Amino acid sequence: MADKATMIVDKDFQIGEVDKRIYGSFIEHLGRAVYGGIYEADHPQADEQGFRSDVLELVKALDVPIVRYPGGNFVSGYNWEDGVGPVDQRPKRLELAWRTIEPNWIGFNEFMDWCKKANTEAMMAVNLGTRGIDEARNLIEYSNHKSGSYWSDLRIQHGYKDPHNVKTWCLGNEMDGPWQIGHKTSVEYGRLANETGKAMRWVDPTIELVASGSSYIGMPTFPEWEATVLDLAYETVDYVSIHQYYGNLQNDTQNFLAQSMSMDSYINTVISTCDYVQAKKRGKKKIHLSFDEWNVWFHSNAQDKELEPWQIAPPQLEDVYTHEDALVVGCMLISMLKRADRVKMACIAQLVNVIAPIMTQNGGPAWKQTIYYPYMHASIFGRGTVLVPLVKSPKHDTKDFTDVPYLETVAIHNEEKEEVTIFAVNRNINEALPFEIDLRSFGAFTIIEHIVLEHEDLKTTNTVEAPNRVTPHTSGNAALADGGKIQSTLGKASWNVIRIKLT
Repeated sequence: MADKATMIVDKDFQIGEVDKRIYGSFIEHLGRAVYGGIYEADHPQADEQGFRSDVLELVKALDVPIVRYPGGNFVSGYNWEDGVGPVDQRPKRLELAWRTIEPNWIGFNEFMDWCKKANTEAMMAVNLGTRGIDEARNLIEYSNHKSGSYWSDLRIQHGYKDPHNVKTWCLGNEMDGPWQIGHKTSVEYGRLANETGKAMRWVDPTIELVASGSSYIGMPTFPEWEATVLDLAYETVDYVSIHQYYGNLQNDTQNFLAQSMSMDSYINTVISTCDYVQAKKRGKKKIHLSFDEWNVWFHSNAQDKELEPWQIAPPQLEDVYTHEDALVVGCMLISMLKRADRVKMACIAQLVNVIAPIMTQNGGPAWKQTIYYPYMHASIFGRGTVLVPLVKSPKHDTKDFTDVPYLETVAIHNEEKEEVTIFAVNRNINEALPFEIDLRSFGAFTIIEHIVLEHEDLKTTNTVEAPNRVTPHTSGNAALADGGKIQSTLGKASWNVIRIKLT
């Protein structure tokens, strides 16, 4: 058994409040995320609008607070007007980002209806690839203006008397990427984002705006992109986006499980860049982070290359996730929570079928992938104030990382519910890890439960044939010890949720 790991937390030493939107997700018009995912009109469990009720139930169980839409790469070639009005009059378009046919059966208003059914809000993205200021100001007028103007009256004509009042808007997507339709330099994008945001705010001054940051940490323009964009748009935007996916193409599990350390570095670098621009501007506004694309993504790369182009909703980016993928997702969630003072929104990409926690079979069932569980646990139990964790852990080196702690952990105090939740991953794939938690500052407490996600086979997956191979249990061994401490042993390669009730 590995050497003991310890964590001390004090209720008065706080990182910051968790913004519930850190548990957001993402629906793009890509693959079967929309058609065959949230919407399948002829499915036995489709509702009166064609939305799959079985998918809705799985989404509601996650308590997803915000969902980004409609993209992603898709949005950089999207005409939002194609997706409103009578469905039978909507055009079919060549969708160049993913080389499919977009039938526009689902558009803006239908997505807003789905959000209400899913108990969530929309994070809308505007097209700053092929379009710009005019289309963005028209869309927000259509969405948020009450009545008495062309676009707001058109919404009413389309059957939506009340404005949708969407509050969070992304100014384009991954505009630093050469793969993006309408790819721009940092100066081109920064100026366009600023001018677009200004016009949108003139329509609705209450909105929040997200500038498009670097597409991932390895971009050659990172972090100069953020510095230039924020220099040009600091006064207009509230957030800068960051995106990151991880994979295990080399089948090196220990290195894979350490990759969230790169995520820590990424977050800290973007925060530093935001603060540099604020200092340069002598500004009072602190720019926060929207980590609006994150996940594991690599399993489906080869099969996606074999798809015939110009289909409607082909099975694209359908990663089937393993137990080790769930551990990485858990580590990524902890990474964001450790900077909850600055990471205020995040979107696991995506929600259904496309690199997603939820999978469906067309005409058949929906089921939970392995990554569903850490995401669900974090969303349900990870509300409150993140505490400063003083952690000691045995460490190891991997191919790309040195001094990797076997223990990845964070603690959250929910004062309203009088609970403390500890999320913990044991990265050791060979041995269990003794774990001692010092909570003496909280006084008396009891243990509600110790949830564990573990499996002997790190490559095990949940599939339509066997949807419950990897599921959590509540037989964890966390126990009260003297001096306001908890003693537990974290199983090898496990995700753990230790819930405490203050008395």
